[in-house]
Amino acid sequence: MARRETGEIRDGMRIEWDVPVPMEDGVVLRADVFRPVAQGRQPVILTYGPYGKWLHFGDLYDVQWRRMCEEHPDVPAGSTNKYQNWEVVDPEKWVPDGYAVVRVDSRGAGRSPGVLDLWSAREARDYYHCIEWAAAKPWSNGRVGLNGISYYGMNQWQVAALQPPHLAAICVWEGAADYYRDMSRHGGIYCTFADTWFPKQILPVQHGKGTNGLRSRMNGDWVAGPETLAQEELGAQRRDFPAECYAARLASDDHWRSRMPDWSKVTVPLLSAANWGGQGLHPRGNFEGFVRAASREKWLEVHGIEHWTEFYTDYGVRTQKRFFGHFLKGEDTGWGAQPRVSLQVRHPGGKFVERGENEWPLARTQWTKYFLDPRGHCLSPGPPPAPGSVTYAGLGDGVTFLATPLEKEIEITGPVAAKLWVSSATHDADLFLVVRVFTPDLKEVTFMGALDPHTPVAQGWLRASHRKLDPALSLPYRPYHTHDEIRKLEPGRIHELDVEVWPTCIVVPKGCRIGLTVRGRDYEWPGGAAPGLGTLGAVFTGVGPFRHDDPRDRPPAVFGAEVTLHMGPEHPAHLLLPVIPPADRS
Repeated sequence: MARRETGEIRDGMRIEWDVPVPMEDGVVLRADVFRPVAQGRQPVILTYGPYGKWLHFGDLYDVQWRRMCEEHPDVPAGSTNKYQNWEVVDPEKWVPDGYAVVRVDSRGAGRSPGVLDLWSAREARDYYHCIEWAAAKPWSNGRVGLNGISYYGMNQWQVAALQPPHLAAICVWEGAADYYRDMSRHGGIYCTFADTWFPKQILPVQHGKGTNGLRSRMNGDWVAGPETLAQEELGAQRRDFPAECYAARLASDDHWRSRMPDWSKVTVPLLSAANWGGQGLHPRGNFEGFVRAASREKWLEVHGIEHWTEFYTDYGVRTQKRFFGHFLKGEDTGWGAQPRVSLQVRHPGGKFVERGENEWPLARTQWTKYFLDPRGHCLSPGPPPAPGSVTYAGLGDGVTFLATPLEKEIEITGPVAAKLWVSSATHDADLFLVVRVFTPDLKEVTFMGALDPHTPVAQGWLRASHRKLDPALSLPYRPYHTHDEIRKLEPGRIHELDVEVWPTCIVVPKGCRIGLTVRGRDYEWPGGAAPGLGTLGAVFTGVGPFRHDDPRDRPPAVFGAEVTLHMGPEHPAHLLLPVIPPADRS
């Protein structure tokens, strides 16, 4: 089929398909442009990524699309929904407000030729050129904003650090920033997410699938064409991202360092939107990006429910338009009065209460230690008076420590950390920490996470041999591990470990109990398995697709031996929680 490079007017928009975007090395990427019918210059909302710009949201992500529309009727309202595309804006809701929406298939994906190399430095340079290309078009006002979920947010951190001259603002919606710590090697432990995600969501839309791939319901053409390549040709045109993630075992490896943004160079105005329930991929990067970016004009928004939903709701679209209207159009959208931090404070039962704050972590936080006590497996206000220990199987369910029932409601909002003293029968151990809340009758309180419907309050991970801390970046409430060398344990010797637990938010009702579980494997919801998502697994058990069960990474001979937690006056093991004083809540 011939290359489609046509323009048409339909559904109140001027649409140009497969517009060529030349790169400096001779590769020509392809973009779709949606803009107002009337001639003029508009600010640009741009996305660059690998999910196929011609693939309708409902074709590969049918379950997500149907669930979102059924539970949130404001999402499909006001649009024909013909141009809905996974994790990017709906042009029918932006073009009428005077924006040009540009979608670029990244190199090697969809309609764009080249070698597919996810989140690479080459991709970041391509993104830079796409921004400058869009700014120079006669229909552009020269101000480009970046907006999108997940992949379309994650690569914004990278390109922002390159400082394209015409990049005016970025909205990073649930976007990781550190591919080692946020996604692939939690605490140094290999996460198998890429092994599932890459073949299910990336390979079906690799450029060159052509007639062996998907046909677009937007225009009837091939999503990943026009060429149709043989399997061996497709293999030669892509890097094996999961294999490279597994092979790169330290954060100091080139694979990871080349993908890490330089925070000192991220100076563009930014809105970082996190999801409390996104444990295993996104929220950590949104918090780190907000705190560490050098931007003087930066905002943090935190919400809940599914990963793909809030971006498309009236609440999400309204928030994005207020932000971009301010920075791309110079309009008085009220953004000048926007709190620097806007939290959807989470309560049990799916309730969220919006509240504005001035900083992150909250300045009025009462950092509260809950000490591990082997006597009855308790969380206590002080360390136990005598030494004690608890031993569990290194690949087992571990041990849970419970606090007494709360005498009054408390709010926990912010980063979490734990300090443990650990010995292992071998030279290493993997620690899986789960912060939990239980009702008075000891039923666990879980939440609709970004993906898994039974997500615990918070999670953290650490491979003991990766315990080395970066003294410049570590904070009492957020230990920062270098992951640049392996420090094996001396079997039987007690070692001090600081464990990062990802930020969370929960208002815990009176009578409930706070718990900490230290395990040797992934958390599992006690209520059993739940239906998963077709692209990321048929069944979810509490951690969605973010599992750490690759036997190559966790050989039982090393990680299956007994692990012992030590407590007492000389080993004051504790969980550090960010408690927000009741008098200051509104």
